[in-house]
Amino acid sequence: MLAMGKPRVIYWFRTDLRLHDSPALKAALDLNPGVLWPIFTWDPHYVYRVKGGVNRWQYLLDCQTDLSESIKKLNSNSRLFVLREAPQTLLPKLFKAWNVTHLVFEKDTDAYARERDKIVVELAKKSGVQVITRYGRTLWDSDEVVAKNGGKPTMSFTQLQVTGQKVGEIPRPIPAPKHLPDPGDMPVGFKQDKPETEPDLNAPYRGETDKTYSHIAGPTGDFSIATLEELGFSAPATTPHRGGETIALKKLQEIFSDEEYAATFQKPKTSPAAFEPQSTTLLSPMLHFGALSPRLFYWRAQDLVKKYGKGASTPPESLTGQLLFRDMYFAAQAAIGSAFVQTVNNEYCRFIPWHLPSKMEPTDVGNNAISGEYHVDSPQAEEWFLRWKAGVTGFPFVDALMRQLCAEGWIHHLGRHMVACFLTRGGCYVHWERGADVFEEWLLDHEPACNAGNWQWLSCTAFYSQYYRCYSPVAFGQKWDKKGEFIRKWVPELKDLDEKFIYEPWKATKSALDKAGVKIEGDGLHEKKDGTYPAPMFDFGERRSVCLAAMKRAYSIGLHGGDNKVKNGTWKELFEKAGETEMEGLGGSDVHGKEGPMDRYAKKRKRST
Repeated sequence: MLAMGKPRVIYWFRTDLRLHDSPALKAALDLNPGVLWPIFTWDPHYVYRVKGGVNRWQYLLDCQTDLSESIKKLNSNSRLFVLREAPQTLLPKLFKAWNVTHLVFEKDTDAYARERDKIVVELAKKSGVQVITRYGRTLWDSDEVVAKNGGKPTMSFTQLQVTGQKVGEIPRPIPAPKHLPDPGDMPVGFKQDKPETEPDLNAPYRGETDKTYSHIAGPTGDFSIATLEELGFSAPATTPHRGGETIALKKLQEIFSDEEYAATFQKPKTSPAAFEPQSTTLLSPMLHFGALSPRLFYWRAQDLVKKYGKGASTPPESLTGQLLFRDMYFAAQAAIGSAFVQTVNNEYCRFIPWHLPSKMEPTDVGNNAISGEYHVDSPQAEEWFLRWKAGVTGFPFVDALMRQLCAEGWIHHLGRHMVACFLTRGGCYVHWERGADVFEEWLLDHEPACNAGNWQWLSCTAFYSQYYRCYSPVAFGQKWDKKGEFIRKWVPELKDLDEKFIYEPWKATKSALDKAGVKIEGDGLHEKKDGTYPAPMFDFGERRSVCLAAMKRAYSIGLHGGDNKVKNGTWKELFEKAGETEMEGLGGSDVHGKEGPMDRYAKKRKRST
């Protein structure tokens, strides 16, 4: 029988799906609660308003299932109880129905989640429920980093390191609990608030009826983990990668059992063409869902480096360096807010008049990009973007990477560099937000802060400015994989092609193509025939020169996303005066009287066919 007056605590799991090194969970248990409910709520914002492919949904369900099993091992009466309703409407009803005294959760870092949590905290106060939060997603509390940096975002690795030292030493990880209290009764006789399901950005994946919110406690009323079928997804996941704290800790142990690999790890020296196994840890999705603590990872690496001594790698290339980069992006997002993931209103992001700019909508905090919606200012740029996404650019290394990303939800960090540079300043001159949209949809480890930050870095709009350093879609792959084994796996049309031509099949002789059983024809998007591989979208050397010249002019003009000229459209006058022709609006059917490189390229291709 429960002692009278003991705290009745809801522990709200979100992106912290683990038991080890959980400061928020420890805070909940330090209350010595009479009852503790470990819950997860399906937030409609993430179900419908954030793009996510089936691979990432499956990974999330893996993490939830594993966590629930781990909770059961600590208390057979408990598990992860999953409720189907928006937390903003659900939690006040739970406070009353379950007679809750405390709500405890780990602080989130994403712009939407921070606003949602403010609302939840206010609702809890009105209900007389005490709220306790702790940070745990990052090495340092992002808000503390911003405060120590004078309220400004951390826009460089060194800035993060210096500011982090001001915050203090990264805390050591704490052990997982050995026992959890019983949950109390869980009546849900109240009316369920159904969410607005439109627009549903994940509708293309839902081939079945979406039953996510059919029953507040799930289809059998037992608060079970959802299934892909319940979420309306008809096709199974195609990724071989599975999620969960148990797997994460096992992988971590395997990585550090090879002391030389872990202590001397240098990210730029790992191969983007390696597979089975890959050349990096592949723990980033575990960090995203919180199945692995970044502090545990950091201190395992740091302690090993100290023990290893001479020859150990150092940040930013080392394992600890990768975690520090992550903190840099998180703190930048914490300072800038929702504008961090776009150009407009982001005063730290350079304005480049890329093709295929995002459509905007007014909000309480200014104009925001509408996820996935954009202006087709150039049919040529649109074709290039679609071919890039489909992995049919005609550049085999680019195509192999994009196909791996679509199928597995992951590609090597340097592979991400390659395809991002190619889409933006290194060939297509397409807006980095288009690439970020695709990564948001496909990556298992999609982290809004890291995704936007990396795309800004690679497009040289923030964090990095050496725009003249471009990745070659031919030479970069050859550096790692001369025989083209990675291409042969992911672009099977070319699997039998002589290695002399594997990176440049358009240069192959007719006899070499015949021997490989492949023809170079078409664009890969329309009327694709078996035994064919598309011609390259463009002359890379030519496009690189065009993009570099355009980047140079944009840098000299020097606009940023927060400038009024960007917001009101008068930026065009500055670029036209500078003689720019490679920019948004030139190369499109809605443009009259001017011809840009896109138009000239399209005419040139038409004459040659």
